[in-house]
Amino acid sequence: MKISAQQVKELRDKTGSGMMDCKAALQEAEGDLQKAIDNLRKKGIAKAEKKSNRAANEGVVLSYIHPGNKIGVLIEVNCETDFVANTEAFQTFVSDVAMHIAATNPVSIRREEIDKDLIAKESEIYREQAKLQGKPEKVLDKIVEGRLNKFFQEQCLEEQQFVKNTDLTIKEYLTETISKVGENIHISRFARYQIGEK
Repeated sequence: MKISAQQVKELRDKTGSGMMDCKAALQEAEGDLQKAIDNLRKKGIAKAEKKSNRAANEGVVLSYIHPGNKIGVLIEVNCETDFVANTEAFQTFVSDVAMHIAATNPVSIRREEIDKDLIAKESEIYREQAKLQGKPEKVLDKIVEGRLNKFFQEQCLEEQQFVKNTDLTIKEYLTETISKVGENIHISRFARYQIGEK
């Protein structure tokens, strides 16, 4: 099937992938743009997973002050080289994530980092709520597990829906950026400050 330069350009604009990758994805998808985007995302995830074990010792510390000067975020994001740290794609990712943190106030980056005592406390609350709703004992564990997963999706940065594009989680946005820049990227730490909060 013949793929036009316009189709390749459109896919490239939407995904930021290389021209040859876009052309191949369109041919594989028989010209279907959405299918080609999905294919590129799947390949990007596979590429990103291969890169995830590589050391990321470069990067940036960025500050974001939300309009109104009531909320501020400091964030450190690492990559493998200084060159990538200075690319537009990397800088955009870091500032987007800082803005996202200002908006959503996550508890941690990943679920493994949440304090075990907090998880135990939340589990107990969910169990008691389910009992008060008259749920049978045999389904309590399942209910607690489901509510805990929802808690993680709301409180863990990487599992949250990206505020600028709710079709993506922050983890998926990270994966797309890794695929785009060709290096491992790691969100290392952040601090969020809000007027009046201790």
